Amino acid sequence: MSVTKAQIKAQTEIEDVQGSPDTRNIAIDKVGIKDIRHPVRVSDRSAGEQHTIANFNMYVELPHSFKGTHMSRFVEILSEQDAEISVKSFKSILREMTERLEADKGHIEMTFPYFVTKNAPISGVASTLDYEVTLIGEIDNGKSSIQTKVVVPVTSLCPCSKSISDYGAHNQRSHVTVKIKSEAFVWIEELIEIVEQEASSELYGLLKRVDEKYVTEKAYDNPKFVEDMVRDIAAHFNKDERILAYTVESENFESIHNHSAYAQIERDKSASSGV
Repeated sequence: MSVTKAQIKAQTEIEDVQGSPDTRNIAIDKVGIKDIRHPVRVSDRSAGEQHTIANFNMYVELPHSFKGTHMSRFVEILSEQDAEISVKSFKSILREMTERLEADKGHIEMTFPYFVTKNAPISGVASTLDYEVTLIGEIDNGKSSIQTKVVVPVTSLCPCSKSISDYGAHNQRSHVTVKIKSEAFVWIEELIEIVEQEASSELYGLLKRVDEKYVTEKAYDNPKFVEDMVRDIAAHFNKDERILAYTVESENFESIHNHSAYAQIERDKSASSGV
């Protein structure tokens, strides 16, 4: 069935409701789409490159004079990329989004599981552990910035419990979240290693009995309060000249309470140094 010129004209003249004016005089800080999945490629320190799947949140600022944004354009921007998006192309996607949606400000979050192969400490048996990583991109009038966030699961053992108990001490799994803004490249693995070395013990996907004995005793010999965790990690970031700003959070999922213990440190090193 052929399409007539009149039908083509009618299709091209469909009303653009989103682009119509709005009279309420209220700008919207973020408007866009959430939880759209797309393949991505990320740099892997040991393997060179890792293929994974990311969840994207994509937003722009909407001026007070516009009724709505064009939601389909967010999807188009992702779909028009190569089969997979690389971290290197993240900034260009951020810039393209604001240009095509005629916005001054834009925000993209790209969250993906990142897999690391680890060897058990005594037996050496290999297994894979996944970490949640998020790239957070922001652009404001052409100036862009990227932050990296990593959630690292670890073991923490309570110093107080160890001190007051005749034998044993309660421990728990903890989630340490670090977010950094850097002026030079920082490997995801570097951030993971900093957190794991400051925990009571790191986690493994697979342990033999000799390994379980080792990590249990290691945690007992290295007790950490939630406050210790964030301070020790912050000390690393304070010494690293590549890192301009950081946030460190630790949440201990308590094994003897029905609540979590929590601590956070947030620092902008450029502000504190007067830069």
